[in-house]
Amino acid sequence: MSAGVAAYAGLDRLGPALSQALDDDRWIEATATLVAGGKSNLTFEVECAAGAVILRRPPGGDLLPSAHDMGREARIQRALQGTAVPVARVLLEDDGRLIGAPFYVMEKVIGHSIREHLPSGYAERPEDKVALADGLIDALAALHEVDPDQVGLADFGRPHGYLERQVRRWSDQWSRSKTHDVAAVTELSARLSKQVPTAERTSIVHGDYRLDNCMMDLDDPARVRAVLDWEMSTLGDPLTDLALMLLYWREPSDRRFRLTPAITQAPGFPGRRHLVARYEQKTGRPVENLAFYEAFAHYKFAVIAQGIAARVAADAMAGQQFGDLDAEVRLIAEEGLERLERHERED
Repeated sequence: MSAGVAAYAGLDRLGPALSQALDDDRWIEATATLVAGGKSNLTFEVECAAGAVILRRPPGGDLLPSAHDMGREARIQRALQGTAVPVARVLLEDDGRLIGAPFYVMEKVIGHSIREHLPSGYAERPEDKVALADGLIDALAALHEVDPDQVGLADFGRPHGYLERQVRRWSDQWSRSKTHDVAAVTELSARLSKQVPTAERTSIVHGDYRLDNCMMDLDDPARVRAVLDWEMSTLGDPLTDLALMLLYWREPSDRRFRLTPAITQAPGFPGRRHLVARYEQKTGRPVENLAFYEAFAHYKFAVIAQGIAARVAADAMAGQQFGDLDAEVRLIAEEGLERLERHERED
């Protein structure tokens, strides 16, 4: 364990706090390991002789407004306990006074975190890969069916005008984090602003739903053990979740992005049409205006990529590096424009 990791995790203060919260003095001697893959908030596995837990905290440095809200992540996971949505149990949270940054600690859920490769012997058959895709969609549909009022989340967001605010919000985030103008991002923003559809319904939305933000059951590829990374959750249009998952679900002919795994390009995985059909089946509702939602997902992801680049440049990512992201930002935005143009040609 490096001194930098220990400092980011605040172990000298976190250990005693865990000892008290979990009623076990062995946590005083805890160590921490940075979990690979966290590109926004930082995730650490904290362990000692008593076991292991997961710590989530923001990166260092100046943060964009409304981003990296640890209390929000903890609140929604507490609220979803006991629903059909699988979440990790929150064990400890703090507003920043304890380790110098807001954080929460949750249980470590045992399962597969799938990124670039499937675990050996896991989901080898095409039907298993279809089951995995269906399980992810089913968990997402279950989230979108939760009544916010019934789980204490009636005030978790402002669903009226959600899509218009989202376009404005990500435009503002872009202006705050960009290092130079990117023509594709500028054009995509302008076109989205003119095409915002009327949302058909409101639900809890995750905000960054994808395979590698879920823990999959060790034996059953169709079962999600826990949905993780709730940083961008709110109340809004559920189709924004579906569209972002479609962006991450790369098909064999798609370009590869640096910041997201391309495991679904492997033989046997179903395509995006299958995901949409499964979602329609589980929710009983048709998916409309998909081109807008997919284009907006690309816009959002391009801005996220730019934000990651800015944090890496500021050395606020605990030493993580992601290569040159300028081309990535441009390619993501160009693919979003392609979604709109393809829809216009088909019309």
